[in-house]
Amino acid sequence: MRANSDLPPAQGLYLPRFEHDSCGVNFVCHLKGEASHRIVELGLGALCRMQHRGALGAEENTGDGAGILLQVPDAFYRQVLPFELPEAGSYATGIAFLPAEPDMADRAIGMVDEIIRQEGLEILGWRDLPIDDSMIGDAARAAQPTFRQLFLAGAPGADGRPSGILLDRLAYVVRKRVEHEIRSGDEGTASTTPSVYFPSLSARTIVYKGMLTNVQLAEFFTDLTDRRLETALVLVHSRFSTNTFPSWPLAHPYRMVAHNGEINTVQGNRNWMRAREALMETDLIPGDIQRIFPICTPGASDTAGFDEALELLILGGYPLSEAVLMMIPEPWENHAEMSEERRAFYQYHASLMEPWDGPASIAFTDGTVIGAVLDRNGLRPSRYWVTADDLVVMASEVGVIDVPTSSIIEKGRLQPGRMFLIDTSEGRIIRDDEIKAGLASARPYREWLDANLVHLDDLPPGNQVNTDEGTLVQRQQAFGYTHEALKVLLAPMARDGKGAIGSMGTDTPVAVLSHMNRPIYDYFQQLFAQVTNPPLDAMREELITAVCTTVGPEGNLLDPEPGSCRQIHLPHPVLTEAQLAAIVGLDGEGAPGGFTSRVLDARYEVACGGEGLAEALERLRADASAAVADGVDILVISDRSPTPTLAHIPSLLATGAVHHHLIREKTRTRVGLLVESGDAREVHHVALLLGYGASAVCPYLAFASVDAMAAVGHHGLSTTMTPEKVRRNIVKAFDQGLLKIMSKMGISTVASYTGAQIFEAIGIGNDVVESCFTGTVSRLGGVGLDVLAAEVAASHAMAFPENPEERAHRTLEEGGEYRWRRDGEYHLFNPETVFKLQHATREGRYDVFKEYTRLVDDQSRNLATLRGLFEFREGMREPVPIDEVESIRAIISRFSTGAMSYGSISAEAHETLAIAMNRIGGKSNTGEGGEDPDRFTPEANGDLRRSAIKQVASGRFGVTSEYLVNSDDLQIKMAQGAKPGEGGQLPGHKVYPWIARTRHSTPGVGLISPPPHHDIYSIEDLAQLIYDLKNSNPVSRIHVKLVSEVGVGTVAAGVSKAHADVVLISGHDGGTGASPLTSIKHAGSPWEMGLAETQQTLLLNDLRDRIVVQVDGQLKTGRDVVIAALLGGDEFGFATAPLVVSGCVMMRVCHLDTCPVGVATQSPELRKKFTGRPEFVVNFFEYIAEEVREILAALGFRSLEEAIG
Repeated sequence: MRANSDLPPAQGLYLPRFEHDSCGVNFVCHLKGEASHRIVELGLGALCRMQHRGALGAEENTGDGAGILLQVPDAFYRQVLPFELPEAGSYATGIAFLPAEPDMADRAIGMVDEIIRQEGLEILGWRDLPIDDSMIGDAARAAQPTFRQLFLAGAPGADGRPSGILLDRLAYVVRKRVEHEIRSGDEGTASTTPSVYFPSLSARTIVYKGMLTNVQLAEFFTDLTDRRLETALVLVHSRFSTNTFPSWPLAHPYRMVAHNGEINTVQGNRNWMRAREALMETDLIPGDIQRIFPICTPGASDTAGFDEALELLILGGYPLSEAVLMMIPEPWENHAEMSEERRAFYQYHASLMEPWDGPASIAFTDGTVIGAVLDRNGLRPSRYWVTADDLVVMASEVGVIDVPTSSIIEKGRLQPGRMFLIDTSEGRIIRDDEIKAGLASARPYREWLDANLVHLDDLPPGNQVNTDEGTLVQRQQAFGYTHEALKVLLAPMARDGKGAIGSMGTDTPVAVLSHMNRPIYDYFQQLFAQVTNPPLDAMREELITAVCTTVGPEGNLLDPEPGSCRQIHLPHPVLTEAQLAAIVGLDGEGAPGGFTSRVLDARYEVACGGEGLAEALERLRADASAAVADGVDILVISDRSPTPTLAHIPSLLATGAVHHHLIREKTRTRVGLLVESGDAREVHHVALLLGYGASAVCPYLAFASVDAMAAVGHHGLSTTMTPEKVRRNIVKAFDQGLLKIMSKMGISTVASYTGAQIFEAIGIGNDVVESCFTGTVSRLGGVGLDVLAAEVAASHAMAFPENPEERAHRTLEEGGEYRWRRDGEYHLFNPETVFKLQHATREGRYDVFKEYTRLVDDQSRNLATLRGLFEFREGMREPVPIDEVESIRAIISRFSTGAMSYGSISAEAHETLAIAMNRIGGKSNTGEGGEDPDRFTPEANGDLRRSAIKQVASGRFGVTSEYLVNSDDLQIKMAQGAKPGEGGQLPGHKVYPWIARTRHSTPGVGLISPPPHHDIYSIEDLAQLIYDLKNSNPVSRIHVKLVSEVGVGTVAAGVSKAHADVVLISGHDGGTGASPLTSIKHAGSPWEMGLAETQQTLLLNDLRDRIVVQVDGQLKTGRDVVIAALLGGDEFGFATAPLVVSGCVMMRVCHLDTCPVGVATQSPELRKKFTGRPEFVVNFFEYIAEEVREILAALGFRSLEEAIG
């Protein structure tokens, strides 16, 4: 048996930490606490009826996991045990998962016994747990542990033996020591150390669980069918995992909870729990508290981490309801009708712990009290009913138990942020308002806050740094600003209070491959939710989001006191210069709250290169430690005032270095962290700084830059705009942009997002990641401090040239990141490649097409893509004659056009693609805008304007029964490459009457699809939609569209288990008709990584033959197609290239309805300029297929099928 997880080790691009599960949860209890076997039977019956919320892997008799938690059945154990037990509640018991080998199991028992004796407890005995494993599958059997049940008790004292929670605290220490001290060696090595896992070890509850189907649970653990086994409550759980790996410990329930959902912030929550350990002290847990650390087991699941934190809080003295509400608070920040007393309760607890945020229905119990709570968004279903005979049932849906309607005296559903609680000792349901009113009035929280929580606006003004306007351009150059950054990014934020919108996706290199100087921020991509948990709809659900936060030291989590909330409240995570100056001016004596702050100098000797940067980071860490030792409350990392010899340490590097250094020292929670940054100038930059530990950021150079633009009226800014108005707009734009980025991952509050590290590094070396961004995934490796220092030095040299007189002639570089510029960033589609492609396809010139593909495929000059680094391994197989390779038509049958909606592009462009693909046996895709029914019937000449693939997106625009049945494939759009985690967007000025008619909407009204499907909040919800769509059109294949990111392979495995026929992996660089520029550039990853991970994960799970894998994202040549096939792609999508063939000249104004060539516009006049024809598109796909044939022949393959994977 593997330790703890039973998941395979990281291999290839597969990482076990990105496994997900979604589930069914149910509890049954007797309101008055009367124990009976009927409660067990009802719980097991409910579990069997939640089979649809569990899943099967490659074997029908191997489930993802099922389990049951119940009260310790004292009378039953007294009848079956061969040894005596103390009185009920005075002994603890738990089932141990031991190694399968008998000798190893015996050794493990001996090691557990020794720990028990060291803790001064008495071993009452071990029981051979009776099981029947005849029905389980081979995979489950291969990982099946040995089961033994431990019984232990505390030493008798003057008051008898410890019992209940007192004994649980002693047993908790034993279990934590067992977890930390008895574990197997690294995977793949011969280990002589056994591993031990206790699902529970308690005087109050016991858990039976395993890698079983719901039906198998009671058959396997024969105790559960013994009528002598009685309980007053049960908590059951059915697991739907994205993997099929045998994992007995990962089944639920855990020690206190069963969970349906995802904790999206778990990486940050674990980091903060680790940081808090140094301050933890309590007399309730005897002995040296260090024995139980770490609280959150490294590598454990999100639910396991939540359960471990909750368990600590309960054993540390918190009431169960208070602990749960501290970890999953309701949205109190913007709730105008909430009582002041309750608001104070939440605000106080927010200073103790950040929320564990994400979609969740969590059922919890301590063996006497049982209840459930929904997250603040209510994105997981839970319903309850109460009967006349005192039965209370809560489940993921109705119908899990047959209850006569006449006997139901109350029924309802859990509501977002509200708690449902039963106290079986009091024999009553405690209502949400009563729970919270009782907790809120238990302590004078408002008094404590008024005395200790300082508001930013109450601080006296500080001394602002007055910058020399004459050096603005020089400072902009030193920090890597470009003219494009001012015009395209900052100007719209200052002018409109919103982030910039763009179109057509990105075709520039990832930062690590770029020949331009790119800031370190560009090496990180935002992660996002898809399928296993939904993104949030922040626009429509503003009440549940919050951008306010606090900065300052924390107290002892296990001893809350008035001073625990001594922090500074910040209304926004972006600070103006004046606000930061007020904080910097805090000097302890006489300052509000007695706060002290210290500025850390984040500059280094630029001439010393990477070595100098490394030394500066070490100095920064040492300075931070010294400040903490001196009792400083707030650290400010500042890169102000570059000089000819001193350059800035990249703010993200400095922040990550200090944050993780203090976490490792376990002093992070003793101090708050702010960043004064010259290089942060867009939303993505601020999001990264917060994600890696800063509480707030002051982008001072961004403020100075927009002030200067407004002063002269540049880039649409009015000279009448005051600096205050400009700052309000900038802060508003940052706030909205941050909410959108957080919402992509299903996170509601900045407090939860801070330190959560919801990013993947692409092109950062592992040494840098380990020291500054610990825990961040970086699968490619890449640059170290030498390269990062060189990029800073190049920008610094522009500002401080060796020849001072050169300064007079220097202006900002153009940039060229968002649009092609002659001396700017390289673009795959540039004037030369666009001309060659259009000339080749319009003139029928395959020779010119080969010139185009040579330009695009040129690996030596412009490494614009990861696949540009690849070389075919020719000679591995004997080349074959090209006439033996499958036909052009056979290859084209694997091709489709991308999902471009009617509305984002014109009818002429949309129908041209459909006609062309129908002529050659490929498939076109409607996109999410519906399709005019007139297109479902063939033309007189035999052409068909009907798209074979019909998309079903979150807005359901144009989706009707007629639409669904007129499809060959139905594609569920879960994410889009250019803006994963966000919904489709069609500006109102493009919603002409004919577009509105097709979409069943109102002319002139902008259309934004919700980020989530509001009927898909989990993997089992997706399975339901797949089932429904198959019923609407039984002959259609069902696609699920995903976007490449780390972990997409495990999601694809879950999609396969949900019975989809096709999974599409889109690259981050896909096109779009309208999208925030920060999403176009900074969300998702290259398809090469996502496709390879998907292939590897499906193979690991024995699921590859159950699903077709499609890929798209800037595919432009036959070489791209063959590489995609070798990485695992069965089918291939093209979107931007066919549009270019149809006349697109990459003006990137799709969202403005001003496309000059009639491709991406609805304007009748501009549509007259459309010159595309189906023949051009046919030529393109035939040329791609012919090039594929040439490459296959050279590699020795006679078909794409032979090359796949």
